[in-house]
Amino acid sequence: MSGETNADTDDYGTLYVVGIGPGLPHAMTQRARDVIRTADCVIASNLYQEFLRQDGTIPPEAATDGGVATTPTGDEQEIVRSSMGQQVELTREAFERVRDGQDVAHVSGGDPNVYGKSDLVFLMAEEEEAYDVPIEIVPGVTAALGGAANLGAPLSNDFCTVSLSDKWRGWDEIAEKLRAAAISGFVIVLYNCWRDYERAIEVVREQRADDVPVAIFNDAGRGEAGRNLNDETHTITTLGEATEHDEKVGGMGTSILIGTHESHEWRNDHGNYLVTPRGGREVEDF
Repeated sequence: MSGETNADTDDYGTLYVVGIGPGLPHAMTQRARDVIRTADCVIASNLYQEFLRQDGTIPPEAATDGGVATTPTGDEQEIVRSSMGQQVELTREAFERVRDGQDVAHVSGGDPNVYGKSDLVFLMAEEEEAYDVPIEIVPGVTAALGGAANLGAPLSNDFCTVSLSDKWRGWDEIAEKLRAAAISGFVIVLYNCWRDYERAIEVVREQRADDVPVAIFNDAGRGEAGRNLNDETHTITTLGEATEHDEKVGGMGTSILIGTHESHEWRNDHGNYLVTPRGGREVEDF
């Protein structure tokens, strides 16, 4: 990789890959909101456009004509629809927009670095030799963190995430990672659980007791705007009974958190929670 360029970039914009967490206004960082509001071009799916309009982060659809909207400050902002099959084309287009002086906000759900869009942007920049294009990643709340917040304190010790998608790797590799994580004592958060989640649970059961707590959660942070089961849900069960809750595993918005031997369910007058103490600490250890 050269990384060298003779381009004069003083008049360039910036390509921002913006994580918006679950997408609802209350769960976005202020940095994400500011970048999207002031961008010359926002690339986002129809669902994320809907979320971003709820608090005026982007102008209402009624203020958009042919994809060009007028912001409250009177500036023009182009809203471009993103879809799964267009990511390469849209990223290439974003490079050109930045070279033309535009700030581009390429919206990613959750966090761009957690199965989001950031790797594609850098892969494309390498392939296109776009070493001249400024890139900034704006972090967001990923499903593991949003779901853990709803559950209490299940990630207070070491944890890892594993995607069950086999689009770019085979099941044997996924199973090997699951087995290693289970042996190493990580709390494990599974993404893309519509693929082989039953097999994933069985791999972990080889190394962990059936009474280890497990949580199945959907659309963390989205409340009644959930895409899977029509609202945000979480269910606490055990490793031995996790596969008996098929009705709770709804699609891309479903994640499954598998605790360790230290994880335990805790209840108070307001609900049930999961807690994984850090290294088995007691109160007097703080």
